[in-house]
Amino acid sequence: MPACDVRDDYEIIAGVKVTSPRPDMGHGNIIANLIATIGVYVKINRLGICFADNLDVHFPDGNLFRPDFVFVSAAQDRLFLDKRNMTLHGVPDMVAEIFSRSTMQRDTTVKKDIYERNGVREYWTIDPWRETVEIYLLRGGKYVFTDRYENYSEDELARLTDEERATVKLEVPVAILDGFTVKVKNIFGWYLE
Repeated sequence: MPACDVRDDYEIIAGVKVTSPRPDMGHGNIIANLIATIGVYVKINRLGICFADNLDVHFPDGNLFRPDFVFVSAAQDRLFLDKRNMTLHGVPDMVAEIFSRSTMQRDTTVKKDIYERNGVREYWTIDPWRETVEIYLLRGGKYVFTDRYENYSEDELARLTDEERATVKLEVPVAILDGFTVKVKNIFGWYLE
């Protein structure tokens, strides 16, 4: 059997070429779920376009990233997007990064700082092991941590007290989409509800 063609996945951070790991199935499932929930909503309502981890984003400061999930609003997609070559020269409205063991630190420090500096309005970090989503919104040119959302199984929810259960947030708001929400379980589950 012939070898599979493996594309050279890399990003450029501060002028240095950094290779990206090949995602595992859980990582790919989360990306598919973001496309199936946020991406479909965006497409149906003609709000813009969403991409999985196949879009090269060339930021104004010279950094090149291939984020796990990208949303570009309809107002911007004609300005910066080269759909034929799968590149964006500019700043997406929203980015999500799904942690892998080799990128987690970079996602929460260097890349977060670069997204902030370039003006990405909404940034999600997604931890596939803890099944959590942390949301950062750009306010006055700086990211403000807004909340952390955690996936609970039905069994875990049943074991909580009424007071504890009342504090559990089951849906993640997508701030740049004016009130649209995604069920936390639909980000991490193998099937959508």
